Amino acid sequence: MKTTAIQIIKNSLQGEALLKKNTCIGDLKNVFVDEAARIALPQERIVYEVEAYLPVKEGTEGGLFWGITKLYPGKVGNEYHMTRGHFHAQSDRAEYYWGLEGDGVLILMDRKRYTWVEEMKPGSLHYIPAHTAHRVANTGNTMLSFAACWPADAGHDYEEIAKNGFSARLLDTEGSPKLKSV
Repeated sequence: MKTTAIQIIKNSLQGEALLKKNTCIGDLKNVFVDEAARIALPQERIVYEVEAYLPVKEGTEGGLFWGITKLYPGKVGNEYHMTRGHFHAQSDRAEYYWGLEGDGVLILMDRKRYTWVEEMKPGSLHYIPAHTAHRVANTGNTMLSFAACWPADAGHDYEEIAKNGFSARLLDTEGSPKLKSV
């Protein structure tokens, strides 16, 4: 197998064969509680960017992927900019996130729909257990970036979250992030 040199330069991946994807306000229909507020925003506004290195074919048992997500500051209504959120298609797969810059919150939900949060900041390391949905919210005023490492055969199940959502939301309540049950 040919190896490819990848570098992290200023919290960005550099090198050959990188997957790069932007997610805009217009791509996040029904992700935020206040859909009317989302529709009122410029639909081309980027909420987050993902850069990923996938050195093996997706679905390869024993393979690992890794990447960096850059989550812009902002809100939709009183909800912080956040990633879409997902379970893994192979639900028994775990993942690691670690904070690179900025301030945010990792939002986790188990299969019993119990939801909890962990503060993300530069240097924080987060183990996301199997059978756990996860998304990240930027609670600061600057870019939040974090790196991730996940199994190549984990896959992403966005459908369950799109259908049922998380059981709690991270809302700006009087200037502070608070997890509120829905």
